[in-house]
Amino acid sequence: MSLTRTSKRLVSLDVLRGITVCGMILVNNAGACGYAYAPLKHAKWDGFTPADLVFPAFMFIMGVSIYLSLNKSNFDWRVSIARILRRTALIFVSGVSLKWILAFIATGEYNTLENLRIMGVLQRLGICYGIVALLAVTVRHRLFPTIIAVLLVGYYLLQLFGNGFEKCAGNIVSMVDYAVLGKSHMYLGGAQFVDPEGILSTIPAIAQVMIGFLCGKVIVGEKEIRSQIVKLAVWGTSMFVVGYLWSYAAPLNKRLWSPSFVLVTCGITSLIFATLIYIIDDSKRTRWSFPFLVVGVNPLSIYIFSEIAGGLFRKLQWTTISFEGIWQPLFGNYGGSLAYALAFLMFNWLIAFFLYKKHIYIKL
Repeated sequence: MSLTRTSKRLVSLDVLRGITVCGMILVNNAGACGYAYAPLKHAKWDGFTPADLVFPAFMFIMGVSIYLSLNKSNFDWRVSIARILRRTALIFVSGVSLKWILAFIATGEYNTLENLRIMGVLQRLGICYGIVALLAVTVRHRLFPTIIAVLLVGYYLLQLFGNGFEKCAGNIVSMVDYAVLGKSHMYLGGAQFVDPEGILSTIPAIAQVMIGFLCGKVIVGEKEIRSQIVKLAVWGTSMFVVGYLWSYAAPLNKRLWSPSFVLVTCGITSLIFATLIYIIDDSKRTRWSFPFLVVGVNPLSIYIFSEIAGGLFRKLQWTTISFEGIWQPLFGNYGGSLAYALAFLMFNWLIAFFLYKKHIYIKL
């Protein structure tokens, strides 16, 4: 299989992963100064913005990576299961620990467990990784499309008959989050009725990772690069169209992780992935991609560092000081806020570049 690799890694995948992590950091800090352009803000409820793509895209990529990783051991559960369980626990615990660190930075109090948010980005990644990886070594892969359909349609029916598309406490997604997590352990103390990385909404997120897994199977199964590109493009277009049409019955909603949201974001990510394979692996145009490759080989460690650094900057008021003293006078409110976010992204990139140059790859 003629694929461009660095240290036996699929470069186009690392670049796509780096793009999503850079996007996550940019989106998370674009409004840190109180102003943010609309494309860099999440939809308040129903709807879709570019900012809503970055996290689901990362989950899709994780699915691709699961296939590529487990394929090396021929999906032998005896070889893989201990490593899967260990990594699942590590990612989940890292997520909870990150929430505790951020709470400590914000409040200065050690005892924040009674109000600590249980779920989050890393926690969802850990849960979905663990479930999909375990399925990958215990279930026939030809059953994956059926499982995906059951998860998405089943979640849709739960929403349909459980007032699940409304922004209210009577939403079944909200009710389960309140019952299992408790209001004090939800995002913003339950002020938005549902946790964006809550319990029921993890069901379609598992399907998201499984779709990425099947796309990873395409990468390995198709020996010709052009065939990979065509299949990913056809799949991506099909998912986008079906997801868009489904959005008339199940609105696009990131907070609920609606089934239409899963298909639309998987479709877009698959199309972007096909484009990157064409540019990097087929056309051999790679120079532009280096900044993203640097981040893509250490994605979760750079994300965690950015979250902690962002919390410290806000606590020490460096965000406000730099905005009022440098960025706002130069670029205005919105331009200055974006300039701060880009500067903060560059700060994190320098950390990633240091790790890259030292050949340090921190795996969670």
